[in-house]
Amino acid sequence: MRACWLVVGDMRASQAGATWRNWAGNQRATGIEVVTPRTAEEVPRLLADAAERGRHVRPIGSSHSFTAIGVPRDVQLRLDHLDRVRHVDTTTGLVTVEAGMTLRALNRTLDAFGLALTNLGDIDAQTVAGAVSTGTHGTGAAYGGLATQVRGLELALPDGTTLTCSADEHPDVLAAARVGLGALGVVTAVTLQTVPAFALHAREAGGDLDEVLERFDDDAASTDHVEFYWFPHTRRVLTKHNTRVSLDPAALRPLSRRRAWWDDDVLSNTVFGGLVGVGRRAPGLVRPLARVSASALGDREFSDVSHRVFVSPRRVRFEEMEYAVPREHGLDVLRELVATVERSRWRIAVPVEVRVAAADDAALSTAEGRDTLYVAVHTAPGSPDRPAYFAALEAIAGDVGGRPHWGKLHGLALPDLLERYPRLPDFLALRDRLDPQRVLGNDHLERILGA
Repeated sequence: MRACWLVVGDMRASQAGATWRNWAGNQRATGIEVVTPRTAEEVPRLLADAAERGRHVRPIGSSHSFTAIGVPRDVQLRLDHLDRVRHVDTTTGLVTVEAGMTLRALNRTLDAFGLALTNLGDIDAQTVAGAVSTGTHGTGAAYGGLATQVRGLELALPDGTTLTCSADEHPDVLAAARVGLGALGVVTAVTLQTVPAFALHAREAGGDLDEVLERFDDDAASTDHVEFYWFPHTRRVLTKHNTRVSLDPAALRPLSRRRAWWDDDVLSNTVFGGLVGVGRRAPGLVRPLARVSASALGDREFSDVSHRVFVSPRRVRFEEMEYAVPREHGLDVLRELVATVERSRWRIAVPVEVRVAAADDAALSTAEGRDTLYVAVHTAPGSPDRPAYFAALEAIAGDVGGRPHWGKLHGLALPDLLERYPRLPDFLALRDRLDPQRVLGNDHLERILGA
């Protein structure tokens, strides 16, 4: 059924059943009402109205979560129109933006002011609020995830009020809502601590898995941002070493337009997508094609503005699970996963990604209280091997207290999570105070946070 849009005051709302699906296509909802407020002031009024009518509301960003965290029961709240920059202070580096602004748009805005986010993941399509709320992170042994850059939040509550949270106002709410899962309130604006714009010198190269693991700790200690991708069914990896350098436009050596097109558009997306597609239709070809993928990307070295190096285009659809494990156990977790894949009859067409992050103090951050190594596994959508493959990582990571990324697939529920997040009880108590009716609830939050 087509959605019928009706403008009500400053609010645009769907009066007919709408259909939604996430980026990966593995989460869907039908027959929902979609509401798109045009101002932040409308959001608490909308939530209060939903509470009065006994309806549930879920905010949604760019739909890049693989879990059902954004699936609405009744009403989907889209913040597309809340995409303005409210304030930029180039002296302090504090920047306040509305929740619906994408990271891509934010990066471009910061460029104009000579500022940058100190660390980023490799996808910039997410909204700022969605990325913060689900614990999005990049890599770097001395650097935390996006939530560590948050200095303030504006939070619309189901009682019709708005909280302004900072180190001075409602600091307990800020500490929890930095990675709030959309369960405490609806984030309508975020204040971020930025840094002066900088460049990254990038080195990317193929390598042998055992050699890379042997030197990984040294590399992570000596290079600002290190990650690697292991190609299952081979012993080959692609390594990425990014070193922070001053931003001197005359000294930058970005990839040529032709090289960027060939590597990032053709090889990493078009050709790789074709290989994944062939593997889905003819599973017997996955293992030999893995060797093709492992050797397709050549070595390269370049330098560019930081976000242009951090971010890579991602057009090949996949499903993902990522576990955060204590740094001291991280490489052993990966080695056990490699051995499990090698013993299996699975056909895994998508590389495994390995990153690191510094400990932080956000209550539900995957790196809360401990230096962390992340292991992310991916499969093509609908892969018959996904359940067993993902369960294997979950079990291996679970043995060392692994924590799942909130926006990526996992099978844990509240009892498991209480064992792994020491401050989760405080989060639940705050949720009881801010949303006692569970206006912001859905089936997924009921599983991980309880009813």
